[in-house]
Amino acid sequence: MTGRLVMVRQNLLGRGVRALGAFRRAEDGSMVIFALFLFLIMLMIGGMAVDLMRFEATRARLQATLDRSVLAAADLDQRQNPETVVRDYFARAGLLDHLSRVDVQQTINSRSVRAIAEMEMNTFFMRMLGQPTLLAPASGRAIESVSDIEIILVLDVSGSMGNNSRLTNLKNAANEFVTSILRDDVEGRISIGIVPFNGQVNLGQVLRQQYNAIDQHGVANVNCIDLPPAAFATADLPTTLPMPMTAHADTYSSTTTGSNTYVAISSSRPQTTLPSVNSWCPPYASNTVLMPTRNETTLRNRINGLQAMGATSINAGMRWGIEFLAPGSQPMFAALAAAGQMPAAFANRPFAYDRDDTLKVIVLMSDGENFAEERVNAGFRAGNAPIWRANDGNLSIFHDSMVTSTTATTICNSRPYYVPHLGVWHSRPWNGTSPSGTACYDPRVPAGTATVAGTTRQTWPQVWAYVRLQWVAYQLYARGFSGTNAGRMAYYNDAMDRMRTQTDTTDMDAQLQAMCRMARANSTTVFTIAFEAPANGQTELAQCASSPSHYFNAQGLQISTAFRAIAAQINRLRLVE
Repeated sequence: MTGRLVMVRQNLLGRGVRALGAFRRAEDGSMVIFALFLFLIMLMIGGMAVDLMRFEATRARLQATLDRSVLAAADLDQRQNPETVVRDYFARAGLLDHLSRVDVQQTINSRSVRAIAEMEMNTFFMRMLGQPTLLAPASGRAIESVSDIEIILVLDVSGSMGNNSRLTNLKNAANEFVTSILRDDVEGRISIGIVPFNGQVNLGQVLRQQYNAIDQHGVANVNCIDLPPAAFATADLPTTLPMPMTAHADTYSSTTTGSNTYVAISSSRPQTTLPSVNSWCPPYASNTVLMPTRNETTLRNRINGLQAMGATSINAGMRWGIEFLAPGSQPMFAALAAAGQMPAAFANRPFAYDRDDTLKVIVLMSDGENFAEERVNAGFRAGNAPIWRANDGNLSIFHDSMVTSTTATTICNSRPYYVPHLGVWHSRPWNGTSPSGTACYDPRVPAGTATVAGTTRQTWPQVWAYVRLQWVAYQLYARGFSGTNAGRMAYYNDAMDRMRTQTDTTDMDAQLQAMCRMARANSTTVFTIAFEAPANGQTELAQCASSPSHYFNAQGLQISTAFRAIAAQINRLRLVE
C-alpha cells in the first residue's frame, strides 16, 4: 500500500508542475489566475491529507478486527469452528463483507488460523486527481502451539489434605487439567508425570530399583529414599549415589509418660491403616510416583486413587519433580521404556534444557508447610537387632553394657537381657519362661545363633514392622536403667537421638528454594499453588514460582480456577505474523 500512496503523490506533483508550466507559457496569464492555481494546489494537498488519515483509520480498524478474530479462533480451548469464529468477529464489527479469506490448519499440538481482508474506501479530495478510491488491506496469522512439553505434577497428599474436601477438590482440578492439556495433543508430544508427596516420596519398586538404594528392608509398597544433602545440590540425581531407603518405622507416635509402667505391644503397634498412618513412607501403592505418560485414563486413575496421609516434605516433592525433567535421567527413561514401565515414545526424554520447541513445566501444589522430617539412623535401618521375639509375642533386648567380663564367673553371673513385660533382667532372651536364678549367661548365644528355643532374634526391619520406635526407646532402652522418671526419660531421649534424626524445617525450606532456583535456571517453568496453606507455606511457594503470575493462592473450589489458568498459560498463544 505504501507504493500506491507514493504513486498518488507523484501524480499530484506532476500535474501541479505541468499546470505551472502551462501558466508560464501563456501570454495572457495574470496574478489572479496564478493565485487561483495556488489555492487549488493547497486545497488538493490538504484534502489528500484528510483522505489519507481516513484511510489509515479504516485500515487500523480492519486490522484490529482481524487480529482479534484469528487470536480467538486459534485458541485450542474454544470448540467452535475456527472460520466461524473469525466471521462472527467481522460480523459484529460490521465488516463481514470485507473478509476475503480464512485458512485453518490443525497440526501437531497446534492450530493455525490465517485471514485476509480488504476494504475499499471512497475518497473526498483525491478523486479530483483521478484517485476515486483507496484499498485498505489487512492480513494476519495466529498459532496456538503446545509442542514438545514435559509436565510434572508435584501434589501434596499429606494428612491435612483429607480436611475440608481438599483432596476431592484437588482430584477434580487435576483431572480437568489433564483433559485440557491432552485434548489437542494429536501427535502425542506432551508427557505428564505425577509425584505425590507427604513426609516422603514413594517411588514404587520399579523406579526405586533404578537408584543405589541401601539398607533395603523389603517391605512391599514402601520405596521411599532418605535424600542426603548432596541430593539438593544438583538437578540430576546420580543413580550411583548411595541413598538409604526410608525405614518402615512409626517414629512419631509417642506412648511414653516417664513412669515405670509397661505398655503392651498390642497397644503400640505401628499405625499403618487409614486414616491413622504414622510412618514416613506409608505402604500405599496408590500414592507412588507415576512416570511420564500421555494416557489420560492412567493419569486419571492415579489422581483418583490418591489418599491423604502422613506429614509434609515439600522439599522432597520438588527434588523428585526436577529429577524427572532433568536430561541426565534420559538413560533411566530409556531403561524403563524398554522394560515396558513407561511409553516407548518417551524413551528419549527428558529432552535437553536448551532444546528448541521444548517446554518443561512443574506444577507444585501444597496445602501446608514443611514439617520436621524424621528418619531412622544408620545402624537401625537394616541388619540384626539385639532384640528377640518370643513365640508368645513378647520382646527382650540384649545390652552389652550389662555383661561383666572381668572373670568367667562374672560373665556367667551377668544378666544382660532386659524383659520389659516383667521388668527384670535375665541371662537369656525371653522364650516364654523365666530361666532359673542360677542359669549361666552364655555369650555365644547372641553371637553364634539366631534362635533360642521359643524365641527368634529380630532384624531391625522386623522390629519396626512389629512395634513403634518410641516403644523400643522407652521399654527396651530406658526402663531397665533408672529408678526415677527423670532418669528414665534421660535414657529415652538418648535412645531416640541414637535411633532417629529430625531435619529442621529451616533446612527443609532452604533445600526447597535451592531446587526452585535450579529449576528456573534450567529453563523450567515453575507454577505453584498454595491451597488453603498457612502463611509460611504461602511464602515458600510464592518464592518458588517462576514469577508472581505463576503463583496462585487458592481457597476451596478456586483450585480448579488455578489449574485452568496454568493450563491456559501452558497452551501459550503466539501471534506470529
